[in-house]
Amino acid sequence: MAVRVLGFSLSLDGFGAGPRQDLQNPLGVRGPELMEWVFPTRSFARMHGGQEEGGETGVDNGMVERSFDNVGAWILGRNMFGPVRGPWPDERWEGWWGEEPPYHVPVFVLTHHAREPLAMKGGTEFRFVTGGIHAALEQAKEAAGERDVRIGGGVSTVRQYLQAGLVDALHFAVRPVLMGQGEHMWTGLDLHALGYQCAEVVQGERATHMFIRRSKKQQ
Repeated sequence: MAVRVLGFSLSLDGFGAGPRQDLQNPLGVRGPELMEWVFPTRSFARMHGGQEEGGETGVDNGMVERSFDNVGAWILGRNMFGPVRGPWPDERWEGWWGEEPPYHVPVFVLTHHAREPLAMKGGTEFRFVTGGIHAALEQAKEAAGERDVRIGGGVSTVRQYLQAGLVDALHFAVRPVLMGQGEHMWTGLDLHALGYQCAEVVQGERATHMFIRRSKKQQ
């Protein structure tokens, strides 16, 4: 079992989301440009109810499929679950994905405000964790069993787990766009000092896929 960041989209200048996230801009302003390697794929079409034969089947599609392999639990920051801030006014908000989210396993949402677990179609259950990143990881590992835990984002969540030395491997899909502003991944992070190195680079149709691993000496 490993803790991994998979299929995480970044701009060429290191931004993982655009600014001003809200209900109309779930990924921030211009954020969808970061995901344009995913949208044309067959995997994306299947996740959103498309026909079996729809969508592209090239390198990028394979990377989407690879990012779901052996994942037994996810961890998300609260912003990845929705735009609601502060105490939950009610429990009507059930995420960005409709009745059947694409996870199909337990998903642990980091939050400062308690909420009852939310079971969705297809096996996804959102569990809201108020005890911080270590508590969420402990619960996710227990739920995942021998499978991997995927840190799904957003940028702040990935950075926290990296700074704590808790991530074993990362896959970034680097898009050839310049965001200029938004949520920046690398500010204040020294991956080399944390023991990471680039292990593989694969060129896709719309993104360059960078695989980064932590050396065993650091684990």
